[in-house]
Formats: sequence, structure tokens, C-alpha cells
Amino acid sequence: MMGQHVTYRRIYEAPIPADGTRVLVDRVWPRGIRKEDAHLDEWMRDIAPSTELRKWYGHQPERFAEFRRRYLAELRDTEHRDAVARLRDIAREHSVTLLTATRDVDHSQAAVLTNLIASEEDSPT
Repeated sequence: MMGQHVTYRRIYEAPIPADGTRVLVDRVWPRGIRKEDAHLDEWMRDIAPSTELRKWYGHQPERFAEFRRRYLAELRDTEHRDAVARLRDIAREHSVTLLTATRDVDHSQAAVLTNLIASEEDSPT
């Protein structure tokens, strides 16, 4: 059975029933959110960009294309492979909302992951 959809949004937004399985994809816990108030199903630190890549990117939209390229390369390495497979498994069974603290969610790792998982839903793994 395929999950209904994969989407992303800020963790600071109130949870809604349409979220489905809520997965935090940040390496660092978001400021100002208590763990019990996050309503998370999973925190996937291992799928987040490396600290080096995150610092280089600095959430500068003009660097997003290169960030996306580098991040997708990271996701293919052995350190990230298991986390990507886990996220794919979740998305096959459930609707998934990827959560991030990033202000500009359209230029975040959550957006990259959403596109990656959504584009692979119909392809074999």
C-alpha cells in the first residue's frame, strides 16, 4: 500500500490530522519546542545534512541549487542510506509530513527530501 502523500512544513506550526506521520528532519532540536509538544512520530537526525553542508549553505536561497546537489550526494553515502530507506518505508505505508525549524521551508532539506521520496514512490528500491 502506498502512502497518500509526502509534504513538509515548519515544526512551529500546530499539528493537523492531515500531517499523518510527523518526522523531524533536522540534526539539531528546534529552539523553543518542548519534546512533548512537538507531536513527533520520529526524529531522523541521520537524514539531515551534515553540519559542514548546513553551515556552508546558511539558508541562502541563491545557494539552494548547489545545496540540493550536495545534499542529494550526501544522501547516497553509507551514513545516510539507512535513514533514506527508513523514510521511504514510512512513506510507502503512511502520509508523511517532514518537519523542520527552517524559516524558508521551500529552500530546506525537508523540501529536497519531499521531492526525492515523492519522485521515487513509483520506482523500485
